[in-house]
Amino acid sequence: MDEVPNDAVNAKGECMIELIPARWESVFDHLINNIHQWGLFASPYISASPVQRIAQTLGNRNIQLDILTDLEAVWRGATDPAALVALMDAVPPTRIWYLPRLHAKVYIADEREAIITSANLTDHGLTINYEYGIRLTEPSIVRRIRDDLLEYKQLGNVVPRSELERLAEIAADIRALRRKMERATRETLRKNLQHRLSDVQTRLMEIRAEGKTTNRIFADTIVYLLRKHGPLTTAQMHPLIQRIHPDLCDDTIDRVIKGVHFGKLWKHYVRNAQQTLKRQGMISYDGHYWRLTSR
Repeated sequence: MDEVPNDAVNAKGECMIELIPARWESVFDHLINNIHQWGLFASPYISASPVQRIAQTLGNRNIQLDILTDLEAVWRGATDPAALVALMDAVPPTRIWYLPRLHAKVYIADEREAIITSANLTDHGLTINYEYGIRLTEPSIVRRIRDDLLEYKQLGNVVPRSELERLAEIAADIRALRRKMERATRETLRKNLQHRLSDVQTRLMEIRAEGKTTNRIFADTIVYLLRKHGPLTTAQMHPLIQRIHPDLCDDTIDRVIKGVHFGKLWKHYVRNAQQTLKRQGMISYDGHYWRLTSR
């Protein structure tokens, strides 16, 4: 780790910010060892070897571990769901959260330290790629980072172990079919691969819907955006919501009633969620802007 400016050192002479260049596995190991009660990791891609490092270190500790990831990476082979199942076995209770479009790579140990980096939780991210990041040890800053990630987490869904096991089976099929396609590009194999890729997409959509109605997902997202950005018009909300939930905001699907087209279906879901929150007294509308109420 490189030296940092003097203003990154607190009154006790302790370094609050450390720079982390490539090949940072020793820094990651230090963070894992520093978890005593709760760890929170965000990484779009996750592979087996780093997960094994976590399991070997934390397997004998009574801690809570939350991992936020984008399971869209499963069908590309960039995330190993079987490794996540093994981690749930080694470090119970571990919870896996699925959030589409997650791109942040953040690793937090209690309130002791947080690492913000370009590196995914993969072999390449830890030991091969030219990554870069910072390690923060000021508790107030670590808490701020933690609170932001907790807001991200609430926009996603916790993934049951049974669903991860099913995704692991599908992922194994996809890997096998890809290997066969490397040897033979017959049309039947291409169709089989497409079928299994479709299965992944179906399972991910079902996971997204588990335990939350569409109205609740959009309502939670509206509250998050108003808390983050302040008062917003509906027109300002729409692109922000679509970036968070691209899978639910399909512009090709219209709301059609008796043959009459009434616009994008997902925008009607947004309107319904706004009205639900307004009836509950959680947000207000002045004819132009939506804003959170003081309660």
